[in-house]
Amino acid sequence: MRVPFVKMHGLGNDFVVLDARAEPLPAITTALASALADRKTGIGCDQLIVMERSDIADFRMRIFNSDGGEVESCGNAARAVGLLHGAPARIETLGGLIEASPATAGIAVDMGEPRFEWDQIPLAYAMDTHAMPVGWEGLDLPTAVNVGNPHIIFFVADCDAVELDRLGPEIEHDPLFPERINVNVAAVTARDAIRLRVWERGAGLTRACGTGACATAIGAMRRGLTDRAVTVTLPGGPLRIEWTAANRIVMTGPATESFRGSFDSTAFGA
Repeated sequence: MRVPFVKMHGLGNDFVVLDARAEPLPAITTALASALADRKTGIGCDQLIVMERSDIADFRMRIFNSDGGEVESCGNAARAVGLLHGAPARIETLGGLIEASPATAGIAVDMGEPRFEWDQIPLAYAMDTHAMPVGWEGLDLPTAVNVGNPHIIFFVADCDAVELDRLGPEIEHDPLFPERINVNVAAVTARDAIRLRVWERGAGLTRACGTGACATAIGAMRRGLTDRAVTVTLPGGPLRIEWTAANRIVMTGPATESFRGSFDSTAFGA
């Protein structure tokens, strides 16, 4: 069968989006997700996104990284499916319910409440997540936040100077993180501005990571390094992050449709 798809991106973090709300799709396996994500032999993307019917929200969003693993949350993808939906929506994810709605600067997403307890990250054993007593080659005393998926954040003077392509996978797979971890290196440049690079769990270096921007902003605010609303600038561009008085994380930024097409599911082993 031929399966229609939409290619989208949020600040260069790109997705293949499949809509299963009206028509059934082949079973999404690890092998199929990784084959579609392959940039040489597939369509090519950082994440495969599947929109499905939901009993508790307007629709369900499933997220598969380029290695084929299914993950809990993706802020950039939330903006993308919000754009496709075309109206305010409650979205069910493995990381919890989120809300997306059109905004002047693109799509605004209420990502829910941050989680800080060690077993909510999760970590392998108890420790203070505000300033963790761990380090990797000069990256030390990070903070950890779960914003629907797990993140560790290192605040540094120059995020471009960090060999994130080398250290990222080492930290991601450290036994301290039983579900692996997204790795963020950030430089606070003003009370309302942060520069950020992200090694994304299961995807590698990325031009933008919405949940990484949210987690990093919350980590900086929690340490008193910034105010409660900041612009986080990633290699792909800026996102606006606010930590509201109601303890909600609101991310606002663009989403773009690149093109539409279809693929033969049997060619990818479905």
